[in-house]
Amino acid sequence: MTLPENPRGLVVFAHGSGSSRFSTRNIAVAQGLNARRFATLLFDLLTPQEECDRANVFNVGMLGKRLVAAVDWLQGLEPAVACLPVGLFGASTGAAAALIAAAQLPHRIAAVVSRGGRPDLAGEALPHVRAPTLLIVGGADVGVIELNEEARAWLGGPTALEIIPGATHLFPEPGAMDAVIEHASRWFERHLQTPTSVRAAS
Repeated sequence: MTLPENPRGLVVFAHGSGSSRFSTRNIAVAQGLNARRFATLLFDLLTPQEECDRANVFNVGMLGKRLVAAVDWLQGLEPAVACLPVGLFGASTGAAAALIAAAQLPHRIAAVVSRGGRPDLAGEALPHVRAPTLLIVGGADVGVIELNEEARAWLGGPTALEIIPGATHLFPEPGAMDAVIEHASRWFERHLQTPTSVRAAS
């Protein structure tokens, strides 16, 4: 976890298949968000033993439950952290886990961003997602754009789709990750506020 001074919100990361909290791409996004005063939390959704079974990598239901548990854990931290509005940033299969968690925690998750994600894998959870959701896809990520467009049609809250021209699935092209960071930062700056129902209850 990284806590900048006077954080405006906290973004929890859900990495994709074959990745971890040490993902250079997610770390780059986290650092970009830290520079804009967002706290960030990167953690492993699977244990090293669980990662050996490839089926676990695509068990988005289980990954979603792990993400819910992480958000619940935040509630037990010091008030300055526990009271921050929470956003989710998911990559690849982690995007589906993020959307499943958002559907289960409508009063806690304020915004979601997917990078090169597979939101379609969230299936029946999609209509129950109320948090504003941004889907970021590479313009050369063949097939994934269509999957994101189809999933977007099922999402229950405000949505947007940003296509990074010329970028492939992992966004290795020059300037591609910078564009991801900019789009994600703007989305969280716009939407990462405590959900109305939570404000009313507090």
